[in-house]
Amino acid sequence: MNSTQRIALSALAFAMLGAAGAARAETYDGVHPVASSASRNDVRAAAVAAAHSDNPYAEGAGAGPAAVIASSVSRAAVRAEAVAAAHSDNPYAEGAASGTAPVLASTIDRATVRAAARAAARGDALPL
Repeated sequence: MNSTQRIALSALAFAMLGAAGAARAETYDGVHPVASSASRNDVRAAAVAAAHSDNPYAEGAGAGPAAVIASSVSRAAVRAEAVAAAHSDNPYAEGAASGTAPVLASTIDRATVRAAARAAARGDALPL
């Protein structure tokens, strides 16, 4: 081992010792004291009341029955409106006046379209 290698190893050893000395562990301050003005009996009474009350964060079936909503519209009026909506055009159709699809006229005859479809199905080159 020559002197250059010894110097490099010494420098590495000192660097590792310095890094080990720089790392320090955290200190533990213990449990923080509880600062509460409520007595044990008050806390217990509040816990019992919360356990017997409804869950305000419940979802789905755990939420219980749905609340009854009072309506000013009569049952017959709602039924008549539903029947009218069921017999009307599709309210979700594309466009404002979408009824039946329009018939589009083409300038290409049926035999040419059929021949092109057969050629495409077989992988032949399409006629232009």
